[in-house]
Amino acid sequence: MNITSSNISFHALPLSLGLVLGLVIAFSYGLPAVASDGDGDEILGIAIKGYDPVAYFTEGKAVKGTEKYAHHWNEAEWHFASGENRDRFAADPEAYAPSHGGF
Repeated sequence: MNITSSNISFHALPLSLGLVLGLVIAFSYGLPAVASDGDGDEILGIAIKGYDPVAYFTEGKAVKGTEKYAHHWNEAEWHFASGENRDRFAADPEAYAPSHGGF
């Protein structure tokens, strides 16, 4: 049996390619962004949308932190409004971190 180009159907190729591409896109959106903190620890994201968790206790309100005063803990990057707040958190993260993860 000889196969010639007239016997091969290329109509299924766009459908197959579209299905594969669609699956790749669908699965990539469901994966978290992962970075490294330089020590080999994975960072899954910025905790509590970049707000300073210590400020909730010391100032009684939400205060946006900054990358300048960042601390890596529990697979996340935590931002703080001051070095003092960062150091307080580093000394006892469980006292200041949200009880449900904060992502």
